Order: sequence, then structure tokens, then C-alpha cells
Amino acid sequence: MFEEIHFNTIERLPNYVFAEVNAIKMAARRAGEDIIDFSMGNPDGKTPQHIIDKLCESANKDKTSGYSASSGIYKLRLAICNWYKRKYNVDLDPESEVVATMGSKEGFVNLARAVINPGDVAIVPTPAYPIHTQAFIIAGGNVATMKFDFNENYELNENTFFENLQKTLHESIPRPKYVVVNFPHNPTTITVEKSFYERLVSMAKRERFYIISDIAYADLTFGSYKTPSILEVEGAKDVAVETYTLSKSYNMAGWRVGFVVGNKRLIGALKKIKSWFDYGMYTPIQVAATIALDGDQTCVEEIKSVYAKRLDVLIEAFGQAGWNLKRPNASMFVWAKLPQNKIHLGSMEFSKQLLQKANVAVSPGVGFGEAGNEYVRIALIENENRIRQAARNIKKYLRE
Repeated sequence: MFEEIHFNTIERLPNYVFAEVNAIKMAARRAGEDIIDFSMGNPDGKTPQHIIDKLCESANKDKTSGYSASSGIYKLRLAICNWYKRKYNVDLDPESEVVATMGSKEGFVNLARAVINPGDVAIVPTPAYPIHTQAFIIAGGNVATMKFDFNENYELNENTFFENLQKTLHESIPRPKYVVVNFPHNPTTITVEKSFYERLVSMAKRERFYIISDIAYADLTFGSYKTPSILEVEGAKDVAVETYTLSKSYNMAGWRVGFVVGNKRLIGALKKIKSWFDYGMYTPIQVAATIALDGDQTCVEEIKSVYAKRLDVLIEAFGQAGWNLKRPNASMFVWAKLPQNKIHLGSMEFSKQLLQKANVAVSPGVGFGEAGNEYVRIALIENENRIRQAARNIKKYLRE
């Protein structure tokens, strides 16, 4: 009977925790409610005009509508190298150390599919962006989670991190082959300095594992903080790859442009599997992405300043509403501990009540792992007036 056929990979994937909150949100909107939505990291700004203009120019040319290159056109890969050299003083070979991907998520998933053998183990600190764990499950591997240890200011306790990593490496069977790091971190907004990566690279060489570093929010920094790259560390390319996306820094989320760079062996595996799966992004999108990376970076600073202003308003307005939030060093999120008088609800019930009673949508922290159950993630994707309105609604709810 067909009903008895099992889809093992799909059955290993958990239910999408955010779906329940999304269903309530959509039902409220259909009923005419005005929902102030902080739930998804989906930039609301327009892509900078010079990038759009280049897309249109390229689309109007002959011979740009055919199949492209699965690893990215050469000029885009070269622009990626230029970006790393300019930003981090890192040298990359566009032929063997760079792959352009359809957003960093696609690159991450296909990298896992390319390098994971059945039963292989990857270590992923938790709370975690869901695909950082589920990519390995999709690929037929397993995940060993390791809880982040951070203080009330969301500063990582590095010594505890490496002690826990050492313990997880030696207690997991089979021995883990991969470790995922993501800084600025989604969802917790934790950041690190270059010294963290120096310790991690040294440990990877000693303990024989590969590192997959995700720096999707590298450009969205506040104050004096500057995001480091793991590839700045001498010898990092022996053990590490890094992923990035143009989605946030350039307001290009729907364009689906990202890249993976670093270790030649892992990059070679990704290039090979992508050559079987796709013919690359639409060429004019790649041409426009080249201009984004190589062109005037004023647009990135302007986008960053929008998030900085929204962050200031959110911290102040929510604080006045009775919900005191910690200011992150980077990212487009605030990782918010539940108000003291609501912490007993847990993140899922709190998120539901916030929607139903305050018309405000956030992401329940439990969706990023059990370690996130006392938190919600707030995305800075509503304008300043909407943030202030959300604070007024929340103030009423918290006084109930």
C-alpha cells in the first residue's frame, strides 16, 4: 500500500515551530487587524538604485537570458575576492576558493549534502538558526547541539564555549567532523573578536574537524564593533569555509545572492554538487551583484544607519513600555528575554498572546531550540513610527 511508504528524511525534520504563530498572524490580517510584524528577518527597504539599474541594463542585453554558471560567473567570483581583500585583507582564488550561491542558505544546505556521509556528526551551538541544524539532517547526518553560555549582556563566555566544545567532541559518537559558528549570531546577536577564531582554528587543526562560519550579518554593526572573518586567521583556509549573503547588507533578500569561500576541498565538493543541481543564478542578477560588491559602499552604510536608528527607538520605546531590552553589537535583531511577569508563559504562549492582545508579531525563541524558550527574537523591519505604536500596544498588554 502506498500509505505505508515512509519518507525518512522528511520524517526526521521537526515541525516548523513558527508556523503556529504565522497562522495566527495571517488569520488576524484576514480579519482586518493591523499586525506590526517583527517576526521575520526580511528587509523592508528598497535595493539601492544603482544595483537595480545594472540588473535592467544587463537584462536588456543579448545573450544574458541563457544558462549561466553554477559556481557563478567569473566577474562575480572576482568581486567576491575583491570584497574579502578590501574588507578583511584576505586573498582568495576565484577559481578554487569561491562559489557564488543562491543565497547563503542554499549554499549551506548544498555544502552539507556534498560533504556529509550517512551518520556523520556536526556540532551546532544552540539556540541556532534552524537550517544550521537541519541542513545536516537533510543530508543524512546527525547533529550534536551545544548550549551557548553568555552573560546578561549577551557576551559569549569563550572559555566555557571551548570547554563545552572539547567535551562534545570527545563524547559524541561517531566523532564530529564539522563545527558550525555564526557571528553575529542569529538569533542571540552574540558577537566575537578575531581572537575567538584564532582559538577555534587552532582547535580544529588539533582535533581534526572542519569549521563552517556564517557571517550573514557582518555589515550590520553598531557603535565601534567590527565583525571579523575567520579567514583573517593564518591557516584558516586549511580547515574553514565561510558563508555570506547580500540579502541584508544590500537589501537584496529576494534576489537570492550569496557565496561560500575558503577551504579548497570543501569548495570543490560544493562546486561539484551544484554542477549537477543547477545552472546558476540569472546572469543579470550576478552582474548586478558584482556591482553591489565592487561599487560604492555608501549604500551599505545607509542601510546600517536605518537599522541603528530603529534599534535606538525600539530600546527606548519598549523600555518605557516596561520591557527592558539589551542592545546588541550587531545584526538586525534583538534577542529579548521575556518580561519578568510573563516568563512563566514560555516563548510560544507569550508570542501568541502578544499577537492576539497587542497585535505585535515576534519569533518565539523555542523555534531556535529549547535553550531559547525564555526569549523572543525581534527583527528591526518596521519603521520608527510602527515601533512606537508596537510599544504602546505592548505597554497595555503588560499591564493586564
